[in-house]
Amino acid sequence: MKSRASRLQPAVDQAKQRSEDALSRFAAQQQLLAKAEHQLAELHRYREEYATSSDTLVSVSAMLNRQGFIQRIDQAITQQVAEVARHQRQLEHVRDHWKHTHARESALGTVVSQHLEFERRAEDRHEQSEMDERFQRRRT
Repeated sequence: MKSRASRLQPAVDQAKQRSEDALSRFAAQQQLLAKAEHQLAELHRYREEYATSSDTLVSVSAMLNRQGFIQRIDQAITQQVAEVARHQRQLEHVRDHWKHTHARESALGTVVSQHLEFERRAEDRHEQSEMDERFQRRRT
């Protein structure tokens, strides 16, 4: 007959796999957020460079083109800010999922450890009982 700990082991293995999968998704989401933040920083840097460059504008149309281009960069920055916020929300969701799966894995591991300890103690008591019985037989 299988022990409780060995019967629970498949559940522990499955919980561990789920936790590892969730951790992988968490790491991937962190990378996506870092990439989006980097792109946002690049857009800010590019806008700053373009807005402060010291080109001498030769015509009104060139100035209007420059302002239009800066507005398009500003729109891209606005979109990227929204993208970063979306990635941050997704990261929080993935983090919460990982915490939940990790806690379940840990709880199942604790239960198995407790069962193993209980089974070890029961085996120790059984062995002690057998030794006591053998000792009593030798005495009589």
